[in-house]
Amino acid sequence: MIRRDLRGRYKASVLGFLWTFLNPLFQLFIYTMVFSIIMRANIEDFYIYLFIGLVPWNFFSASLAGGSSCVIAQENLIKKIYFPRLVLPITYVTSAFVNMLLTFIIIFIVLIFSGHGINLLALCFLPVVFLIEYVLALGMCMLTSALTVYFRDLEYILNIFAMAWMYLSPIMYTTEMVPENLRPIFKWNPLSAIIETYHEILYYKKIPQLSTLGSATIWGLIFLIVGILAFEKLQKNFVEEL
Repeated sequence: MIRRDLRGRYKASVLGFLWTFLNPLFQLFIYTMVFSIIMRANIEDFYIYLFIGLVPWNFFSASLAGGSSCVIAQENLIKKIYFPRLVLPITYVTSAFVNMLLTFIIIFIVLIFSGHGINLLALCFLPVVFLIEYVLALGMCMLTSALTVYFRDLEYILNIFAMAWMYLSPIMYTTEMVPENLRPIFKWNPLSAIIETYHEILYYKKIPQLSTLGSATIWGLIFLIVGILAFEKLQKNFVEEL
């Protein structure tokens, strides 16, 4: 199913799989123009800082908003045969995750050819961050995809919610730019710790702090457990609701 999803995503388009790279590159160009020229972010090599945070965000956003309809999209399949329903959110998130990994190739190329460079020791922690974000995204997708079967408006609400969530995450700004009195609120954002860790490894080229990784891991496990429990409970009436 993952292979089918990856092949079918851009099957009818002219550029095909190139859209995997072009979509984030277009976003990068627009945000760089806005926050480097018009609304200056005062971050050195801002396009690199932005790209490092934007690619993981696109994966998470797709899992959160787009993944909410992954069960409804397979309505005919669910009604015809029985199979473990958890396969659906796992398939959707994993295919989006593969897309993100492929886009990271562009990030590495930019880091090398721009002269920014890479810390190989810090890079050893990158697979850990990949895994933590995957677990968090999967938990969120399980939860939202199950709830959307019963509450169809949730799909549209999540699109708006994701837009707000993006600006509440340190993608286009650093945590130090957030007013001191608001920083405790940002720590409750599970994605903040993950994005900060990506920046520490790839932008600041240093080994991530254990406290940051620990916080991200705890959030990921919490959402995964909640997602699995909610999905297992709600899937019993999927056929009737669909």
